[in-house]
Amino acid sequence: MSDWRPSASQARLAARAALMKQVRHFFHTRGVMEVETPLLCQGTVPDPGIEVFSVPLQDADSPDRYLQTSPEFAMKRLLASGSGDIFQIAKAFRQEEQGRYHNPEFTLLEWYRVGWDHVALINEVAGLVSDALGCDGWQIWPYRALFIEILGVDPLAEDVDATHLFGIAGAKLGSIPDGLDRDALLDLLMSHCIEPAIRDWGMVFVTDFPLSQAALARTIKVANTAVAARFECYVAGKELANGYWEQSDPVALATQLDAENGRRRQRGLPERSIDERLLAAQRQGLPDCAGVALGVDRLLAMQVSADALAEVISFDWTRA
Repeated sequence: MSDWRPSASQARLAARAALMKQVRHFFHTRGVMEVETPLLCQGTVPDPGIEVFSVPLQDADSPDRYLQTSPEFAMKRLLASGSGDIFQIAKAFRQEEQGRYHNPEFTLLEWYRVGWDHVALINEVAGLVSDALGCDGWQIWPYRALFIEILGVDPLAEDVDATHLFGIAGAKLGSIPDGLDRDALLDLLMSHCIEPAIRDWGMVFVTDFPLSQAALARTIKVANTAVAARFECYVAGKELANGYWEQSDPVALATQLDAENGRRRQRGLPERSIDERLLAAQRQGLPDCAGVALGVDRLLAMQVSADALAEVISFDWTRA
């Protein structure tokens, strides 16, 4: 076989090792403890936009385990047990199409800051990314303002429904698949219209997402409108990180997870069991905190100007 060799060059493997050292130094100097959590767990996310790898066990009476899409749930259990500030560099797994900027097995940097909100965390994310990429400055754009600026539509307006968004997407992109719900259409416009438009804007933080896209973020009021206390970091138009001011109310969190399953039903997808250990940790008391997950492979690809993630991963999906 000719594909036994690494997909990344020796120089880029060395750059990867240097980046890992740089990341660990960043957190160790700030007193953030490094942790490890399991890759195979009994629970997984109900997010309708994420397909997971399930691993059946030989014992028919034992439930399947799931390769984790991020270490979020287990890290929150550590936070509820009193860990304090923590970070982790972990493998994560998602069943998505392999391509230039996607690999089903990838490396995430995830960290949590106790007593912080998402605004404070944005500054730390910007500091880490600036150190890694040597870039200066960043912009913050509310989700609503960005859509109005680039597409001329208010995504939070009550009269902007799926039909309205379908018309905009059709005008901008041509043929659009039928049956997309409102959030799927917003995601389509974000990936195919917004991201290309901000490619030359440097580092951009998008904030104040619609409540339907809150995931595990808490709700806040901005200009008398309820939004999710969530942000995403983009560099050169590519999503690099996703962070929340975490939902600490166990009842609200259960409602949000149930809503994710509701969106799965709407899309004709099977529901997923809610992780009861996560809910138990929430009931015990998740401290007020903010957390973020950052794609290490993408960060390294930007740092060394790689054309594809395969160039910075020792063995990409096709060679694993």
